[in-house]
Amino acid sequence: MEAQDDDGAVWRCEADTLPLGRTAKFHLRQRGRSVEGFIVNVKGRFHAYVNRCPHAGTALDLWPNEFLTEDGRYLICSTHGAIFEQATGICVEGPCPGARLESLVVELDSGVLVVRWPS
Repeated sequence: MEAQDDDGAVWRCEADTLPLGRTAKFHLRQRGRSVEGFIVNVKGRFHAYVNRCPHAGTALDLWPNEFLTEDGRYLICSTHGAIFEQATGICVEGPCPGARLESLVVELDSGVLVVRWPS
């Protein structure tokens, strides 16, 4: 089950549909426009980010929903190879060390993941 609320400001999905080490893309509305995001399951903890590189401003995934390095340990920007920690979104290698992906709020409510913009 994937769903958005009526205004598109919240995205929901069943947590068990996102296994360990997997990602999923979605859209949220912010100030009247649709913004793409993604969520990643890191050892049973879920982290969500706006799908935009802090260095280049491009989407991280060149191929749809391909956010992870080959070994699955990090997130990678397909445009220029910047490497980000999955749990923090901090760039640890590449052209923007110390920069951070824009985080989204993730809550787990009775087995349902709820993603929204920070307050």
